[in-house]
Amino acid sequence: MDVRCTHSTVGGRPVLHVSGEIDLSSLPTLHDHLSRMVLEHPGAEVTVDLDGVYALDDTGLGMLLGAAGRAREHGGDVVVVCTAPHLLQRFALTGLDRALEVRARVGTIPA
Repeated sequence: MDVRCTHSTVGGRPVLHVSGEIDLSSLPTLHDHLSRMVLEHPGAEVTVDLDGVYALDDTGLGMLLGAAGRAREHGGDVVVVCTAPHLLQRFALTGLDRALEVRARVGTIPA
């Protein structure tokens, strides 16, 4: 299964909803959508909702980190929404949860 990406706005913030499998073959699709979101919303916090993702490889993790770096260069950021235990465990093992903020739901405002 390929990756599917849709865009929305929640609470005035841009959200990229991702579902499917993020791997080397689906990376171009994710890259296009994520880059567009970051470029179209300079200085904004872009939320990437991964609750529909069932697999995420290292290239996908790198893509999220790269997008966050580009967003931060322009005063914005990328945050991840995820509740899937297997992905949360992967984020903890790789340190992604220390490099990017991970939230339980879209629209959650950090404490």
